[in-house]
Amino acid sequence: MSEGVEWALHSCVNLAWSGPDRAVSAARLAAWHDLPAAYLNKQLQALARAGILTSSPGPRGGFRLARPLAAISLMDVVAAVEGPEEAFRCMEIRRQGPGAGDPAADGGDAADCAVAHAMTRAELAWRRALAAQNLDEIRQQAERQAPGAPGRLRAWLAAQ
Repeated sequence: MSEGVEWALHSCVNLAWSGPDRAVSAARLAAWHDLPAAYLNKQLQALARAGILTSSPGPRGGFRLARPLAAISLMDVVAAVEGPEEAFRCMEIRRQGPGAGDPAADGGDAADCAVAHAMTRAELAWRRALAAQNLDEIRQQAERQAPGAPGRLRAWLAAQ
């Protein structure tokens, strides 16, 4: 998973803390964590295409949450940034080199590959766990760990 997923998750929480009436630019969101603005902007645009954020152009433009954090799962963000493709792709290496066997004798197609089967099961569990947790739960945990963080962010944004 790319670092863009982490950046996108933090940006969503930061947008919630900034307030519903404030659009925040990619540059300003990036500056809060000392990230490259152009790269963060790509992640934010992916979230906007997925309907997680809205964006508005212009000097007072920027990004806002398109829906409440409770309606955004971690899997929503991962899929928006990384795409819907499976993380593991069986390349059927068991069919290559001196160890390659006869497909009829060694288990048939990729769906029968023990490695592919185990990885698919693990990925499905991972995706279900991400889909079961929403960003409001993350926000609540972050506020328990750092109660002053929302206020510090709002004050910093107001000072721009």
